[in-house]
Amino acid sequence: MDSIREKIDELLHQDADDFVIAKILKSDIQAYFTTLDESFENSGGKDFLVKHTRKIDSMLKLIFAIAARRMFEAYQPMKNTLPLVLVALGSYGREELCVHSDIDLMIVYKDIPGYNLKEIIEKILYLLWDSGLKLGHRVHNINELLDVSRSDNTIKTAMIESRYIEGSSFLWTWTQNALNAIRHDDIETFISLKLTEQDQMHIKFPFTMQPNLKEGVGGLRDANLVYWIGKARYNIDRINDLPETLIDEHAYREFRIALEFIFRVRSALHLVTGKKEDILHLDLIPSVAHYLGYRDDRISHVKFAGKVFSCLKIIQLYTTIWADLLCADYPLHQTKNEGLLPPVAEKEPHSLLDLLKLLDHYASDEYRVSPALLCQLLEAPKPARLTNKYTHVIRDIFRQKHAHSALNAIWEARLLSFVIPSVNKVIDLPQFDGYHEYPVDAHLLQCLYCLEHIKDEAIKTIFDALEAPEKEMLKIVTFMHDAGKGRIKSHSLVGASLFKAFAKKLGLSEALIEDGATLIQYHTLMSNVAQREDLYSEKTILEFASHFKTKKMIDMIYILTYADLNGVGDRVYNSFNASLIQTLYTQSLEALEHGSMLDETAKRVEKEEHLKRTEQFKTLPSTTQKMILSIPSNLMFLRYRPEQIIRIATEGLQTKQFIYKISNSPFLTIELTRKEDFQIGYMLSKLSRLNLVNMDICKLSNDLKYFKFDFSEPVEDDEIPFIKTLIHESFGSKKTPNLSVPVITEKEIKIDRNHSKNYAKMELNTKDQKGLIAHLMIIFDELGVDIATAKIHTHKNRARDLFLIEKNRNFCQNIGTIIKKLASKV
Repeated sequence: MDSIREKIDELLHQDADDFVIAKILKSDIQAYFTTLDESFENSGGKDFLVKHTRKIDSMLKLIFAIAARRMFEAYQPMKNTLPLVLVALGSYGREELCVHSDIDLMIVYKDIPGYNLKEIIEKILYLLWDSGLKLGHRVHNINELLDVSRSDNTIKTAMIESRYIEGSSFLWTWTQNALNAIRHDDIETFISLKLTEQDQMHIKFPFTMQPNLKEGVGGLRDANLVYWIGKARYNIDRINDLPETLIDEHAYREFRIALEFIFRVRSALHLVTGKKEDILHLDLIPSVAHYLGYRDDRISHVKFAGKVFSCLKIIQLYTTIWADLLCADYPLHQTKNEGLLPPVAEKEPHSLLDLLKLLDHYASDEYRVSPALLCQLLEAPKPARLTNKYTHVIRDIFRQKHAHSALNAIWEARLLSFVIPSVNKVIDLPQFDGYHEYPVDAHLLQCLYCLEHIKDEAIKTIFDALEAPEKEMLKIVTFMHDAGKGRIKSHSLVGASLFKAFAKKLGLSEALIEDGATLIQYHTLMSNVAQREDLYSEKTILEFASHFKTKKMIDMIYILTYADLNGVGDRVYNSFNASLIQTLYTQSLEALEHGSMLDETAKRVEKEEHLKRTEQFKTLPSTTQKMILSIPSNLMFLRYRPEQIIRIATEGLQTKQFIYKISNSPFLTIELTRKEDFQIGYMLSKLSRLNLVNMDICKLSNDLKYFKFDFSEPVEDDEIPFIKTLIHESFGSKKTPNLSVPVITEKEIKIDRNHSKNYAKMELNTKDQKGLIAHLMIIFDELGVDIATAKIHTHKNRARDLFLIEKNRNFCQNIGTIIKKLASKV
């Protein structure tokens, strides 16, 4: 600073232009800003801000001196006789000026003739502007300060935290007298307006994944509020100057540590962005965390963001309690606490259990707790471990109509991880997916709130129809559905395990515990399927419904999905996805009518999960994986091993017309995959002398099918070329085989045209006869009936065959013809 003073003294001696002097000042300020990164590394939260504030002070003092010398030259009066004073306001006045925040300056003067004060003030302001400092300024006559403070509460707030920078100490004394008058002027109205302002800021900037560190919940404005009220009432300079009866030393220490961290985070945020930025956006977290010494990896970023959330909650908790205590002597205190759950009368100390019982007792109605009750929760002695008495109260809370009210109070008092240890890992846990607006713990509470305040009348009717134990279970599930986050394993699986242990401890029935675990394990499924899958695909609906199987479970996953989506953030649940989810819900209820298909689909889903875990499947291209999992035929997954499914599917992808494989040990087996039309009846008629014991038909895609034929005996080796020729002949022009007609009666044929939306089912239970299947296939070929899946089975000389047939015109219009052609005895 001495070197710049010497340069400026030289320029003043040379009568240099003000603009030249301002360039020197600007250069010095720019050089100073390049040192801020190093200064930040070596300073604490408030210490860094104080250093920056004092640097700005020195620049203002220098500019004041320059302006005075310019105006008076050799006749410069003594500083105390010049009726002018520079006063710091706002965060600058509190010595908490962040590096890119505006410098709030008030210039106070006393109008005395002969000093050319207007010109001096203009000179000071022009030099400040030209030097590049971001200035917010006010200029006032000493006599108008009180009236100005009454015109706007924000101005009054800034004035009561004023600090002397430079100028007449006599005028500063008069200014202090005016500021004291302002401080004592209608304190209650001042406090009331500040509390209202805080409420509005909390609505505008709620506690989210991207918090506003200055004006949001738990931000610096919350800490400022306590200081402002304390300043108005007790003329304090720091919060810890408040009476010990109001602020406990241990509480202040915890608060101060949190505040120091938020100071550092906000300073780093300004340094990272190079501008005034108070919102910690997700994309800025890695850079800001790096400034604070965190490693550049996801775990470190999670720890950093978690600490930010924790500190904001601590600041909010203590400032809420302290602001309430500071207002206790005013009528506004009663108004502010109206409708809030009051504290317990302090006749004797109350245990945490007593207070939890109080929260439980009133949870039949919705409420918010008073700051005094929050303080009691915070200070209540806690047991070394939770006894059964605590467990009973916790369970009873979930039975209440407004469990959220009680759990939210416990959360605000920072006791949730103690009262419900199962959610300990997700307290303050960030979610970097850009989808969730809240950290996990806040999201869980928001979901529970949405469950208890269902706005969709149809869903509310479904919820209201649940039995009391089912509602209780669903509330616990909603509260715990993301409790498994923050682990390496799937959060849904971990969450289901945590729920089971917690629900068992609470005493829920085994059936409800299993249902609840299923809901948590698949809690994202309904939303994902509704928004990503074809809701008019029968396979999609059956796969979804197979996880739940009963109307009650589908009802509950529907309600849970509603609560989860609404708990993610504003406008996430909208008319578009609501319609999709409702469609999936309706279609799933219809699918329940097909119980056997649901069971089959459930087995398929289990097989798919096993398949996805195999190393062979993992190495496949994603397109091939998707093709395999979308194979329409359940038979493929139910009858074949993972390696066989992969082989058949990958070979099928390479098929241009058809491929086949013949094995003759220990018996004849023909595998065939085709794209072209295949006259299966013709081939089987030529092999009718052999006993066909098994035939599988699996649809792989719209134009691709896999066939497998198992015969009861092998053939001679010299017959293999004939079979190869026969396979080739079965493609191409239609051929009419010469085949005896088997004996089938009408009662042995059973057709269910309503088996499902896309498929009819045909069952054949008749005497095993040579050429039976060939005869059936010839009829199907003639009529153009498309078989999706076939199961051929022979036992004790009886053929028990099942066919799933696509419900196209060729089948639906020819059911009578099929029966007539098949049945030799009608």
